[in-house]
Amino acid sequence: MSGRRIAAAWIRHHSVTMGVVVSLAVRADPTTNGNKRNYEADYVANITKRRQVAWVAAVRKRDLTFDNIPMSAKVCSLHFHTADLIENMDKKATWDRFYAENRNRTTTFKNFEWFFGFDAIRDFIMPSLQTKSHGDALLHVLDMGCGTSAIGPCIYRHSHLPVRVTCADISPIAVRQMLEHIQANTIQPHNASSQLEFVELDCTELQTHYVCRSVDLIVDKGTTDALLRSKEGKGKAGLVLKQCLKVLRSSGSLLQFSDEDPDARLVWLETEAQEAGVMSSDVSVQEVGELRGMTYYCYQVTPRPIV
Repeated sequence: MSGRRIAAAWIRHHSVTMGVVVSLAVRADPTTNGNKRNYEADYVANITKRRQVAWVAAVRKRDLTFDNIPMSAKVCSLHFHTADLIENMDKKATWDRFYAENRNRTTTFKNFEWFFGFDAIRDFIMPSLQTKSHGDALLHVLDMGCGTSAIGPCIYRHSHLPVRVTCADISPIAVRQMLEHIQANTIQPHNASSQLEFVELDCTELQTHYVCRSVDLIVDKGTTDALLRSKEGKGKAGLVLKQCLKVLRSSGSLLQFSDEDPDARLVWLETEAQEAGVMSSDVSVQEVGELRGMTYYCYQVTPRPIV
């Protein structure tokens, strides 16, 4: 089912087990009720397999450019040269190599943006911050898996509310590049009380860095996608999601930006974004729009602790 057809089919909210509320895309289910779970599992597996094959096919092309990559093959795989690298996007060594090689290709630093930059998602991030104000207290924003993206610095620069923006990545090379760039190119925040920091952090270990219920907004632009599409990353993706929900305030939100269709991502989220007897979550999705022929989505996950 295409992104447009799915978007047109978002016609109702459906409450599922453990109180997770999701915006479901309505699709025909040719199976009986008893086989529904198997059908959904096979459906998601088939989508994942098709995307993986597309990525591998794309990076094997010798003349790989933004102009000739099939949109189904994902443009963010441009700089990966082998299927082995794609399958290991959950590994620190993969990203160290990626950012080192990417930096060596140019004499001047340039932010590398997965999918799109700040302007494309500004209207999703900034309004979300406005709803979480604590008076004069700093709002804590985490750009999870930031790489060398300008998303975090842009939030710091444009937020009218006082924010503490933490840009976190597993690669010390990416963190060092961003620190050097910011030190050489000072950014003035809109709010004089705002703070910006860059830290090396494995996002599967968020609770070692943050106490529970301390973060207001987590931005995930492609990080979960990279984990889910790695050979051994699916379990890590689920762990990261649960860690996010534990460190978020009850009024906080996780924004996942992805090109994955709601039919696949919502099935995964409704399974993972819950913990029996501990918490449930509200999950919703909005279409970000099309870029270079690919449809992107914003999945918002909000924890609801069980009292």
